[in-house]
Amino acid sequence: MTIDAAFFEAAGLPPEAAQALAKRYEELTDGPADRAWQTLTRELLGVEVPFAVHEAIFEALSERWDPASRGPLPAWLPPDGERPNALRFASERGLTDHASLHAWSVAERGEFWGAVADRLGYRFETPPTQTLDPKSSPEDPAWFEGAELNPAASCFQAPGDSPAIVFQREGQGILRWSLDEVRGLSGRVANGLVAAGFAPGDAIAIDMPMTPESVAIYLGIVRAGCAAISIADSFSPKEIETRLRVGEAKGIFTQDVLLRGAKTHPLFAKVCQAAAPRAIVLPAGSELQVELREGDLSFAEFLSDREPFVDVLRGPQAVTNVLFSSGTTGDPKAIPWTQLTPLKAAADGWLHQDIRPGDVVCWPTNLGWMMGPWLIYAALINKASIALYCGAPLGRDFGVFVQDAGVTMLGVVPSLVKTWRGTGCLDDVDWSGIHCFSSTGECSSPSDMLWLMSRAKYRPVIEYCGGTEIGGGYLTGSMSLPAAPGHFSTVALGLDLVLLDADGEPASEGEVFLIPPSIGLSQRLLNRDHHEVYHEGTPTHKGASLRRHGDWLTRSKDGSYRAQGRVDDTMNLGGIKVSSAELEAVLNSQHGVQQTAAIAVPPPAGGPNQLVVYVELRPETDLEPDALRAPFQAAIKSQLNPLFKVAEVRITPALPRTASNKVMRRTLRASYLAERDS
Repeated sequence: MTIDAAFFEAAGLPPEAAQALAKRYEELTDGPADRAWQTLTRELLGVEVPFAVHEAIFEALSERWDPASRGPLPAWLPPDGERPNALRFASERGLTDHASLHAWSVAERGEFWGAVADRLGYRFETPPTQTLDPKSSPEDPAWFEGAELNPAASCFQAPGDSPAIVFQREGQGILRWSLDEVRGLSGRVANGLVAAGFAPGDAIAIDMPMTPESVAIYLGIVRAGCAAISIADSFSPKEIETRLRVGEAKGIFTQDVLLRGAKTHPLFAKVCQAAAPRAIVLPAGSELQVELREGDLSFAEFLSDREPFVDVLRGPQAVTNVLFSSGTTGDPKAIPWTQLTPLKAAADGWLHQDIRPGDVVCWPTNLGWMMGPWLIYAALINKASIALYCGAPLGRDFGVFVQDAGVTMLGVVPSLVKTWRGTGCLDDVDWSGIHCFSSTGECSSPSDMLWLMSRAKYRPVIEYCGGTEIGGGYLTGSMSLPAAPGHFSTVALGLDLVLLDADGEPASEGEVFLIPPSIGLSQRLLNRDHHEVYHEGTPTHKGASLRRHGDWLTRSKDGSYRAQGRVDDTMNLGGIKVSSAELEAVLNSQHGVQQTAAIAVPPPAGGPNQLVVYVELRPETDLEPDALRAPFQAAIKSQLNPLFKVAEVRITPALPRTASNKVMRRTLRASYLAERDS
């Protein structure tokens, strides 16, 4: 492709602008490609220039770049003189750059996490005797022994009149709650729990959308010394029942209905179908739209009039939150977050997303997923505000909210970015106030992430990969390092990893094994043998024990990484982990089906995985793929999650199996991709 004035005019630029851009591009062609890109984005490539022009220039400059030795071409470089949190922290420790900071953080893990806790003001009412017991094992480390604390206290260190939550309900204007208002409502919740007979250690579920009230409820549960059970408001009654049972919930906060535009969807009704314990029900509007069961309470009846509350103090390993992550069979893994997990979330937000006092942090999510609690802690402990859009983040209204709320850090999932780009809903929205983006939940499309960066004058996307059992990320980007679209620039501070190939040898492409210990890493499961799930049978590396994680990565020569999906039978659909076994258990019950195999495949252009189902039919059954897709989708919607979409159904005479009769899903995935891409 020839990049000249004629090309720019053909893309829609006026002749004068096309000539200016062509001239400047020609002037920069002899210089370094990364610096040329930075100059062009700063001087000429604004949102008024069609993105096709941006992408063509970036691709042309990429051809002058040597990815084999230098990694992918960065679309953002740290500006000269800009001092992100990570580099300022490094300087305080006498370190010079991000690499030396990471090396220190894994060589002296106790010292690192102690310094991070001090720097963030993480509150210990009774100080620990030591940060990390050197005699404890990496698999089950003893962190901050002797300490007593309540992590909610660390969320209320900013001035009381500073904004804590900026929010907008659909069809209404933007409102703000101060930190004192959030503290007051969370205190009324905590006092209400005591008055209702709940005690420290009790598990109390939350199944409602991410609203200012749900944030205060979550903090109130934690302040009362109870454990929040996280349940997404999209779950079916069966999924709700499973989480209530496994978490041994003694109560549940929920909402009467869900309002999505002009539509009303049941929520309390699903909770009732799940045989939930005593419910405390909030109205989606001004009044409750449902009739409560005997023993249930409206939120207004439940709330105490008393705001002050003395936070319940417990030891570092006390459970504050129970979250869930899919395994390959049976119930989802129940992962307890402890009193220390919020420190990991806040540290990642501070060191990688560069969250600072006064920032406004928005990440469309839900308390049913780890990013909901993560958002609360990463924002409030860092003295920033949480931005909540109480509705679907799919259209222009959300984009205007981000603009008008003054969002400085916007978190996304790749499928959401693809939707924005495809619909053009953000074309006239000003996101120039955004300091950085962050992306998690799915493999990113580099093209979509470049487009996203273009919406904010090419501020970086911090790719962020981790898990519920990590309390945050193990692989990430950093404001102190160059950012290439769709790539991770560093292992998270305080953690280390190794990639092992199929022979168990270190490689530039392979399965991820984490090198513990770290704050945030789970040390037990409520319904599984933790050692068996994460440590049994893992190899060692340079004498260090390893922890299984299950992702497959490639590492470039420059030290950046690219995610390639999961190596086990757990897939990621729409940012939600689900096992093949869970999907297949639902699909196998459909008429005419002998057995199914569910696989996740990336689309040809990259981006979020799509669900493909292979079907082995019963004898003497004759069904076409199109006849199965609709009932499959309906079954998944009613029994699992309406967010899971069946992209394709394929009929096969027999599913490939191992000698022990296990379905070989990897073989199906490989053959599907080979056929599609040939």
